[in-house]
Amino acid sequence: MKIKQSIVMMVALIITISAQAQSLEEGIKMYRFERYKSAKQQLSSLAGGNAVANYYLGLSELQLGNTDAAKAIFAKYPDDYANISGMARAAFVTGDIAKGNEIAEDLAKKAKKKDATPYRYAADAITYTKGGDKQKAIEWYNLFLEKQILPEVQIALADAYQEVQGGGGKAMNNYETVVTNNPDNSLALSRIGKLWYDAKRYDLALENWQKAQEADATNPLPYRDLANAYRLTGKYALAKENVEKYWQYSDKSNSDKEQYMDILFLSEDYKGAISKAKELISAGVVEPRFYGILAFSQLELEDSTNALVNIRKYVAGTPKDKIRSVTYLKYGSIMLMNSMNDSADHYFTKYANSDTAKDKSDSYRNIAQAFKNQKAYEQTARWYEKLVNEFPNDAKATDFFYGGLYYYYSQGYGKADTLFAMMEKNYPDQPSAPYWRGRANAAIDNEAEQGLAVPHYEKWLDLKAEDIGAPTILSSNTKITTTDANGATRTTDVQSTTTFNDGSKNVNKNNPERPKDKDLMQAYQYLLLYYFKKEDKPNTDKYLTLVEWVEPDNKLSEQIREIRKK
Repeated sequence: MKIKQSIVMMVALIITISAQAQSLEEGIKMYRFERYKSAKQQLSSLAGGNAVANYYLGLSELQLGNTDAAKAIFAKYPDDYANISGMARAAFVTGDIAKGNEIAEDLAKKAKKKDATPYRYAADAITYTKGGDKQKAIEWYNLFLEKQILPEVQIALADAYQEVQGGGGKAMNNYETVVTNNPDNSLALSRIGKLWYDAKRYDLALENWQKAQEADATNPLPYRDLANAYRLTGKYALAKENVEKYWQYSDKSNSDKEQYMDILFLSEDYKGAISKAKELISAGVVEPRFYGILAFSQLELEDSTNALVNIRKYVAGTPKDKIRSVTYLKYGSIMLMNSMNDSADHYFTKYANSDTAKDKSDSYRNIAQAFKNQKAYEQTARWYEKLVNEFPNDAKATDFFYGGLYYYYSQGYGKADTLFAMMEKNYPDQPSAPYWRGRANAAIDNEAEQGLAVPHYEKWLDLKAEDIGAPTILSSNTKITTTDANGATRTTDVQSTTTFNDGSKNVNKNNPERPKDKDLMQAYQYLLLYYFKKEDKPNTDKYLTLVEWVEPDNKLSEQIREIRKK
């Protein structure tokens, strides 16, 4: 009976030891995957009876910013090599470089011919902190690897090589050695992907990050690195896709939230960005730029009141030399949304003045666009007008066009005509310039009494003739001669008919192929009304025909025909 009980107890002990080993391994993996909160949870119950678990628990606290707690944990095993290394790390983290180096040097001296373990931990203390001699760490790693090959030490050696100038090649060699012997080492594959990315070999970076994901789907690092890579290359949708996967496997720490917030903002998920910014602020993690994220997101969502509150906090909390010029553009836009136009002008001017380039045309365009977004058309036109006058060599056709167009929309027809005339001079092949000159002058001469729009509309019609495909009206002194089936000829004076020639066949107002074109009707109707009032019968006939070609039941043409009958 006692033998059976002993066997049961031994089996239970083996199971317990095995479970603890698995928990320790899982905790260390979480630490290496930079999931420090998860590592802490996993290792806390093991640290009391296991020096290695205690060491990684202390490292997790150190990474979480809890330096005093980490020191207290390391002190529980004062003679253990790993925990001595932990004390060296804590000294480096607190800025006591001399103390950190002293502890690391003393630890390395404890190495023996048959036990090179002190070299490994002394090197770790230097590699993963600031202030120590990285070359010394590389030397110690190599001394350890002469005695024993461990993939985690080879990865640490490669990490150390990355910290020295020109060490990228040796770092890659060590990572690849690990992968050659351990194809499923997700951590080494992640590091290789990052190295290739830094070398601008994006294809190889992507290949290795995908391998790292396949090797261990719970490794968040390749998702994080992919998200950052896509963010830096402006591929924000892909950045968001990967940061969401990273979020799924990460510890959701404040730094994780911050990265997630940034990518949500860049990918134009403004509601998500606002949510993460508020979570950080509620957790007491407050940086002025979080208010900037809030303000800019609320601007896009047209939450003008909160955007104004947060842009003020952002600007007030940010040193002036750190405020980017685009902030003033956003500030002005928020002021506009709150109907504070004078203040908006003030910040737009600051934005333009903060542009140090000789050519500020892009800044002016951005300001014009901000006014346009708020449908402040006169101010929109005014900034385009400033652009073409102050930077004529950098003005595009669209700058003249939008300046004229928005003056037209704000009923500044004279200024509109001036800008379209400038466009016409600089871009003579652009048909939109004479057309809109016609529109502007027709608005001034809205009764078609003076014919101000006539030369502009007719020029536009000439430029657009091929695209319009309008039939050619036969002149009043032209006669059409036709021959019937019996050979008899007949001559018709076109002044007495509405028939015209399109180059291939006779077409009348019932033509089913007629276009529906509002621009054509603007021109045709103005010209029809002007020539009718001038009692110019041939041109009146011409434009009656063309108006009815576009719109057979046109009211103006019907009225004119009725008047002529009477």
